[in-house]
Amino acid sequence: MAEGESTLKKSKTTKKSSKKEEAISKLRIRVRAYEYKVLDISVKQIIDTALRYDAKIVGPVPLPTEIKKYTVNRSPFVYKNAREQFEMRVHRRVIDIINPSPKIMEALTNLSLPSGVNIDVKII
Repeated sequence: MAEGESTLKKSKTTKKSSKKEEAISKLRIRVRAYEYKVLDISVKQIIDTALRYDAKIVGPVPLPTEIKKYTVNRSPFVYKNAREQFEMRVHRRVIDIINPSPKIMEALTNLSLPSGVNIDVKII
């Protein structure tokens, strides 16, 4: 009787694992820009395009802002204490589209986004 139970348990586990093995593809879109307003407009445009084709969307998830700081001497010789500081901020967002169709892929490639917005697309 114990042998029959073990084969029954094995068949149940194989059914569960076959459901997990189904390929769930994701389209991960990483958007970067120096100005957050332009970034938010382009992210909204991407989401609207994906929702037009009934896609399931996760995000936009804001990632930490990357801040690059530069310190420069104002004068080349004696006045070392007189310095200027500059910084560049890079704002980032991540959008995941779950199980994208070819229509969604084509619509996203035909999008025209503002200049200064960098997009990286990966299929996971």
